[in-house]
Amino acid sequence: MANVSHTHPGKQAGFSLLETIAAILLLALAFGAVMHVAGAATELTGRAKALNRVSMLADTTLDAAGRLEPLREGIREGWYDKRYRWRTVVTAQPPAPGQTADLHVYRIDLEVMWRDGRTDRRAHFATLRLQDEPKPPAANTVAGS
Repeated sequence: MANVSHTHPGKQAGFSLLETIAAILLLALAFGAVMHVAGAATELTGRAKALNRVSMLADTTLDAAGRLEPLREGIREGWYDKRYRWRTVVTAQPPAPGQTADLHVYRIDLEVMWRDGRTDRRAHFATLRLQDEPKPPAANTVAGS
């Protein structure tokens, strides 16, 4: 049997320069797309981390409201640290039908503010809190008796 070769003498098999450039271009485009997705995922992870921290700070603040001192209507502001600051607005709610006179409902609105790069961010939280307030002493009592 004779060995038949279909290649032309003097011509080498392989990829041309144009094919190699096209393959490198496609590889670069695919790599760029992957890097874009990875960068977006990193940014979203950073935002989620910040929101998680804000959520924990807000949970602590709302949980403590009315426990250390009685709730009073008004606005209070402060800082958690150098980055996060807070503002609470406490408002008394109208009594529900059948509600006793010494039981009061307060709405607590909490806003947490921080700066994320060049953008100001805000998160708003709200809750209702019941507070049992004793009746004030009778007006006809004499002090010291």
